[in-house]
Amino acid sequence: MTNVTCSAMRELLRHLYFLTGKRSLTFKSLKVLFLVARFRTIRVWLKRDSGQYWPSIYHMVSSACSCMSYHHESRRIFIGQDNGAMSVALLLMCVPAHQGRVSDMVFSLLSQWVVSTGHDKSVSWMCTQSGSMLGRHFFSSWATCLQYDNDTRHAFVGDCSGQITLLKLERDTYSTITTLKGHEGSIAALWWEPVQRWLFSGASDHSVIMWDIGGRQGRTLLLQGHHEKVQALRYLQLTSQLVSCSADGAITVWNMDTPREEAPQWLESDSCQKCEQPFFWNIKQMWDTKTLGLRQHHCRKCGKAICGKCSSKRSTYPVMGFEFQVRMCDDCHSAIKDEDRTSLATFHEGKHNISHMDMDPARGLMVTCGSDRIVKIWDMMQVVDCGIATGLSSR
Repeated sequence: MTNVTCSAMRELLRHLYFLTGKRSLTFKSLKVLFLVARFRTIRVWLKRDSGQYWPSIYHMVSSACSCMSYHHESRRIFIGQDNGAMSVALLLMCVPAHQGRVSDMVFSLLSQWVVSTGHDKSVSWMCTQSGSMLGRHFFSSWATCLQYDNDTRHAFVGDCSGQITLLKLERDTYSTITTLKGHEGSIAALWWEPVQRWLFSGASDHSVIMWDIGGRQGRTLLLQGHHEKVQALRYLQLTSQLVSCSADGAITVWNMDTPREEAPQWLESDSCQKCEQPFFWNIKQMWDTKTLGLRQHHCRKCGKAICGKCSSKRSTYPVMGFEFQVRMCDDCHSAIKDEDRTSLATFHEGKHNISHMDMDPARGLMVTCGSDRIVKIWDMMQVVDCGIATGLSSR
């Protein structure tokens, strides 16, 4: 173990490039690579003149690191651990925040709070000045990811049940604003865009949802362009693009600066809304018509409950977020024109499991890390300009 003074650590962090670990990455400069490892170490890697990173400093913590957050302005590093403890590296402070693994954390300089979520099914917020716990809220499932709005003190918490809870945090109390339900799998990633007031969520159901929190009567947009769990999200305000990464290494860049349609709610019916044949649970109609019941499907464009014969066609429909072919009723399929099938996203291959990603859009750089213990830096300059990125292969 190497002992490092606070002043030396601050000098190193002044040139920080990015943070990487199981859950966190942040771009800063091109001098130092800072990592947290699952084997109880915090590591600083210096970039030498040869262009290679070499280990310079490492610090042991009491338990395996589960997540990390770095705040550039205050140069503070927040480390979440498997034992529920949370460490603030430059303040030499370690406090018990959760009874289980810390899954995500956010530091707010405005309020001097650290908001964190954990596998003890809770979200907590503490004051970094006093080190005291201010409040805690429990959920019915593991809290998996977190986003926080500094101005309004709203926290967005995703959990394993597929729900996102919006909380209003105060110093001594809190209130539950609403619960967002739309995913069919565990929430794996959240991203809050404070200017547009959009919340993006990625989940194990392979989909991304954009929640319009700022108004427009609760508009939601469904984006389906992955075959595996979506584990990382970043919205680029300057180019109006969303970058999403999944467990199979897929990187999808969505064009959000174009009119999109909301996916319809799925309708329920006891019989096909096209041919009126009964579904298999409609025993009365099956008895009256002396026919066997059919399986229920849904048209992804109109939402009607239909049978297999009336939905034999498949098509993409990017304006509604369907970048891959989905089931449609025959009428909707006939109404779609060729220009309606023009993709509104570009697809690339990261060639490793991507568990987390971060971007510096000003320099067109992206960094990814995965369960294969590999960290990759990508030149995304042409991707954020709606082209093909250097170093990325089109899928």
